[in-house]
Amino acid sequence: MSCLFCRIIAGEIPSSKVYEDEAVFAFRDINPQAAVHVLVVPKEHIESADAISADNSSRVAAVFEAIPKVAAICRLTNGYRVITNVGEDGCQSVKHIHFHVLGGEKLPENMGN
Repeated sequence: MSCLFCRIIAGEIPSSKVYEDEAVFAFRDINPQAAVHVLVVPKEHIESADAISADNSSRVAAVFEAIPKVAAICRLTNGYRVITNVGEDGCQSVKHIHFHVLGGEKLPENMGN
């Protein structure tokens, strides 16, 4: 398996896990862009938002159901930002859909990760 996030989910590569359930894995970003920067990913490999379909959208819904749990674990009581990048021009660095949860401080208006 060559996907970095699939290997992290499988435990082949260590990570700082924040949350896990049957469909979702969340871990701290190794290059944080905010005081709290967690990546929330579906365990099923989906390349990007462009690859969401009727067949896999329930996995993406599971991610969005998990995000408030991740935010609570991280004590993001005053708000947070959720971002996903798509493709080369969108600066998607890993071809496994993932959502950046950023917070823990007042975020800049123009921060788009």
